[in-house]
Amino acid sequence: MKPDTIEVYRPRALSDLGLCEAAGLRLKIYGLCAEGQALSDSLLEEARAVVREEVPPRVAAAGEDGGEANGEDGGLGFVIVHPGDLGLTVSVHWWIQGSVLCQHIRRRLWGAEAPLDTVKRPAVACVWELAVIDAEQRAWRETMMTARPDPEAYLRRRIAAAQV
Repeated sequence: MKPDTIEVYRPRALSDLGLCEAAGLRLKIYGLCAEGQALSDSLLEEARAVVREEVPPRVAAAGEDGGEANGEDGGLGFVIVHPGDLGLTVSVHWWIQGSVLCQHIRRRLWGAEAPLDTVKRPAVACVWELAVIDAEQRAWRETMMTARPDPEAYLRRRIAAAQV
């Protein structure tokens, strides 16, 4: 790696955008903005379209592979809408099989109409998105991987507006 390609870490603004439902999932929604970026209505609509149109077939496929999107896991998960320096990332995550996190990710560079190919470029998440994923896995462990799983407690356990 060349030294000029290493990014200097700067915290990014994180906001709680509420809940949505799609494909039998109840999802927490987070906005994560790079410096100089904002969550416009058009970006939020693009994210809603990803959740509404692209996620249901993925959830159904996970169910066919032994995962229950709304079985013992209550059909729970979260969405990260991330206008970053280079483009928009919408990553949708849902829990199956009690402890497995599934993901559908859509990345689009600013100015591009088509998303990046996530098969040829199999990025999981950036460092800022990983902070949200880490907080959500802790919430899952503490509310759902217990003797008395509590889906409502998981949904109430939200990351407050912060810098990550």
